[in-house]
Amino acid sequence: MKTSNYKFLLLFTLVLTLINCKKESLTESKSFSIGIISDCQYCDCDIRLVGGADRYYRKAPDRLRKAIAELNKHELEFTIHLGDFIDKDFKSFDSINPIWDKLKSKSYHVLGNHDFSVADSLKNKVPNKMGLTNRYYSFELNNWKFIVLDGNNVSLYGAPTKEKLKEAEELLAEVTKDSLLYAKFYNGALGSEQLAWVKTELEDAKTRNLNVCFFNHFPASPMTKLNFWDKENFLALVKDYDNVKLYLNGHDHAGAYDKVNGVHYVTFKGIVDTENTNTFASIEFTKDSAFVKGYGREESRSLKLK
Repeated sequence: MKTSNYKFLLLFTLVLTLINCKKESLTESKSFSIGIISDCQYCDCDIRLVGGADRYYRKAPDRLRKAIAELNKHELEFTIHLGDFIDKDFKSFDSINPIWDKLKSKSYHVLGNHDFSVADSLKNKVPNKMGLTNRYYSFELNNWKFIVLDGNNVSLYGAPTKEKLKEAEELLAEVTKDSLLYAKFYNGALGSEQLAWVKTELEDAKTRNLNVCFFNHFPASPMTKLNFWDKENFLALVKDYDNVKLYLNGHDHAGAYDKVNGVHYVTFKGIVDTENTNTFASIEFTKDSAFVKGYGREESRSLKLK
C-alpha cells in the first residue's frame, strides 16, 4: 500500500472514531424532562373521607387542567399519569380524557385499581379507553428504558382472565396467611407472567447498557398497606441489576420516599386530595441525577443516580 493511501485511511478512521465518541457522549449526557401526575381519580361524586383525607372528586378536572397548562409551558419528552385516572364509572373517562388530550407532550398511562371500578362488562375496555394497546409495556428514550407495570393484572377486580383471577385469589390468601400489612382486596399483583417479562426487559437493558426507571400504580417500598402483593418477588428480582435507578408510583395519596439497594422509590401525591391545593411534578434527567420539581403539595427532590 502506498504511504499516501495508508495515511488517508488512518486519518479517515480517526475522524470516524471521534465522531462516534462524540455521538456516544451526547447520548449519555443529554438531559431531558418528563411530567408526572397521579391519582386524578375523577367522578361526579360528593366529597368523601378516605384514609384520613377528604377527596374532592369534582375538583379533579380543574386541577388536571391547571397541571397540564403548567406542564405545557415546558419542553417535556412525555407526561405520564400514575394510575387511578377515574374513581369509578366508565362515563367518567369521557369527562377527563378531553382534558388529558390537551397535553403538548407525548403521554402515557399506568393502570390503577380505581380505573377498573366500572361495570364488569366494561372492564376489558378500560385499557383501550385510556389509549393503551398493552396493559404493561416499555419504551426507550436516550439511554433509558422506561418500564410501565400493571399492578392490577393479577387482582380480584381487574384480572383479564380466569387464570389470573385464580392466581390473584391464591396470592391474596398467601399474604393474608402471613399477616402482611398489604393483604388488602383493593391491591393487586404483577403475577408470574409479568415478572418473567420484567426479567427479560431487565436483561435487555443490562446488555444494552440502559438505565431503568419503573412506573407502577402501587408502591414497592417503603412498607405500607398499599403495596402490591408480590412486591418481595419484584424487589428480589431488581436487586441484581445495578442499572435500575428509579421506581415511581402513586396509590398512596400522602406520598412517600425510600431508597433500597441504590434505587429511589418515590410515591407521588394524589390530585384528588385536599380542598384547595394541587399536586404534580416534572423530572429532569441528567447524566448522574434526577431532579424532581414539585408543584403545589408535591415535594422537590434531588436524586443522585448510583
